[in-house]
Amino acid sequence: MTAIAEQFSHIVGVDTHARTHTYAVIDSVTGRLGAVATFPTTQIGHQRAITWIERVTVGPTLAAVECTSTYGATLCRALQGAGIRFTEARPAKRTERRAGKSDAIDAEAGARSVLSIELENLTQPRDGKTRSALRILLATRRSLDGRRTADRNSLIALLRIIDLGIDVRHTLTAPQLSAVAAWRARPSDDIEHQVARAEAVRLARSVLTLTVELKENKQRLGDLVATVAPELLTTVGVGPVSAAVFVTAWSHPGRVRSEAAFASLAGASPLPASSGNTIRHRLNRQGDRQLNRALDVVARARLLCDQTTQDYAARRQSEGKTPREIRRLLKRYIARQVHRILTKSSRPIAASQSTGEPSSDSLLKWGSADSSEMVSLATVV
Repeated sequence: MTAIAEQFSHIVGVDTHARTHTYAVIDSVTGRLGAVATFPTTQIGHQRAITWIERVTVGPTLAAVECTSTYGATLCRALQGAGIRFTEARPAKRTERRAGKSDAIDAEAGARSVLSIELENLTQPRDGKTRSALRILLATRRSLDGRRTADRNSLIALLRIIDLGIDVRHTLTAPQLSAVAAWRARPSDDIEHQVARAEAVRLARSVLTLTVELKENKQRLGDLVATVAPELLTTVGVGPVSAAVFVTAWSHPGRVRSEAAFASLAGASPLPASSGNTIRHRLNRQGDRQLNRALDVVARARLLCDQTTQDYAARRQSEGKTPREIRRLLKRYIARQVHRILTKSSRPIAASQSTGEPSSDSLLKWGSADSSEMVSLATVV
């Protein structure tokens, strides 16, 4: 293991905000606080900050930046262009803030937060641009899907209030949406029906347009995921959207230390819920809910389409497990499988073979985190 002080002479902590960033330099050997400065969050401001860092430091420098994927994203790109290594700072907890709070204090705390970390354990994004692109597409997808749902619900409500000749006792079908979008104005209608028909056409066309945009969004997600983790797209039940959620949550080597930590991040780790003679685990309702939702989508898809999963669920049900408990077991396994695929895809093949990484055959294990619940399925992909 290599200590930070052996590799870097100075550490620059950065407290990031929307308008300004505050920088604090400490000596990695003595821990003495050096210069402190504040610069605006513009391209010129970033260049001024980098010039200032090069002036007040000597030798290799490490930047500990808060919020590297949000407020500090543009700064990280500037640091990378200048050849300055950066890592994610660990903000101090409120119980640890004995010296009060200010931008300068937070910047210094960010720099000191990485002093105790070994060099090998520093988090460094492997492909930040691809992950950032996936995050943007996922955020766009959530916005598009929300707008489409809202427009569809508004259209159904309108057609149920005013009779325009469409049966809306159930949800609208694709042919019905196309028919409504093709309507033309009728001069014979009264003012109420004219306005309602025009609004129905607008909403139907909006739903159809958003549906096309969602398909294009899904295709772009699949193309990006294929560049970083193509094996995910060949996994049973995993589609482009779920795979993109997995990649963005896992992020890069070092962020999630183990598959158990990944399951905990996803809220798929088993929580004891035993009482008396009843020994069981329940769902974990904490963690990243988008990641948990992606695991749930994959589990439900396998329960519907994968015969091996259906056989496993039937066996567990015969043992007295409820459907919710079975999904919890499946989600825990899927979290394990996804983490191993992502970890394997981040390492060179030669390194994987030389270090004795588990082969695909060794990944064919189903069950929960408990060893007593493990079961081998030879036909799992």
